[in-house]
Amino acid sequence: MNEYNNINLDNNSPKPEKHTLRKVSAFVMAMMLVSGGSIAVYRELAEKPVSAIAESVETKSSVYADNVSFIRNAENSDILSTEEIVQKMLPSVVGVESQFTVTSNDNGYYYGFGNGFGNMPSTSSATGTGTGVVITEDGYIVTNAHVIYDSEYGAGLADSIKVLMSDDNSYDAEVIGYDTDCDLAVLKIDASGLTPAEFGDSDSLMLGESVIAIGNPLGFDLRNTVTSGIVSGLNRNITINDKAMNLIQTDTAINSGNSGGPLINKKGQVIGINSSKMSSDYGSASIEGIGFAIPSNETSRIIGDLMEYGYVTGKPQLGISCQDVTENISRMYNMPVGIYITGVSENSAAEKAGLQSGDIITAVDGVEVATADELNTQKNTHTAGETVEVTYIRGGREKTAEITLDEVKKDK
Repeated sequence: MNEYNNINLDNNSPKPEKHTLRKVSAFVMAMMLVSGGSIAVYRELAEKPVSAIAESVETKSSVYADNVSFIRNAENSDILSTEEIVQKMLPSVVGVESQFTVTSNDNGYYYGFGNGFGNMPSTSSATGTGTGVVITEDGYIVTNAHVIYDSEYGAGLADSIKVLMSDDNSYDAEVIGYDTDCDLAVLKIDASGLTPAEFGDSDSLMLGESVIAIGNPLGFDLRNTVTSGIVSGLNRNITINDKAMNLIQTDTAINSGNSGGPLINKKGQVIGINSSKMSSDYGSASIEGIGFAIPSNETSRIIGDLMEYGYVTGKPQLGISCQDVTENISRMYNMPVGIYITGVSENSAAEKAGLQSGDIITAVDGVEVATADELNTQKNTHTAGETVEVTYIRGGREKTAEITLDEVKKDK
């Protein structure tokens, strides 16, 4: 179960397009993660035995930072030239290369038990590339979670990760923590004397302010590509792969491989971590110059949690699995529209409050909810430890329950 969403829909439920969100209309728009980890730029594929599959969604490290001052505070208020910004930032920008094991079905057949024929599963090695930012002198690095964790093809956490420094030195990296909802990850390499980036105050950004991005578009052949633009929008509430995020919008060119790289203000400070872009496909028309970055103030808080705990604290969960009761299902089975609980986790917040399988949730804090997404939206306005009032139907009668939300302890 997705611990953050607390919702598992059955296999017949619609699923989002992988790495994109599309609206069915004459004009097709999509939000795309911009990691080279996308299968479109995977390279060096090589078959491996089926027995070689080893997927884990657990954090690979039990080593967390103790009282680490992980963010270099803004020290310089002077406006820098573009050249000065680039020279200041280059030592802090790294390449991130992740190796994944991907399982797929080929076009052949094999004799199996029961039905006789079936698709032969095969595995291959895939390489994804992205960008990262050095945050401490002793080797802590921030990047996007989707650079090191693949949800599109089910590869999960990368089997191995390498970090390529600006001086061409390469290091094996350890995953300290990651969060796919926030799309951030912290890595650690065995190095010292690095140049940490200086982080600025994203809350002080203004529309039209000049910004620069540095990254590795389309892999390492174009390492340290510098692009420039402006802040096109602030506090953009964007949903990517069913995850709501509050992001900075920029027209700075951001492409596959830029994921995890810095968006930099005119003082040479990181004010965002580049993560996604808007794309479209309608005949010969296309959209350019709509990219998004995770604000530095939010990034700092998440980095702190990942380094200290290995997960993001305060994320709430009910502890249920459920399925939407749509208008059609409601008419067919004479059930109220809402969220049908298919399972309640043992010792969860929902179980402690008395919710049961078969209950249909219709409102949270007095706000009507008809879908799992709407339920999550209301739940996520709270943090773990806070109490919500859930209205539900049981046996045709409306009931309410006061539920104290649990905390998600690790990314699932």
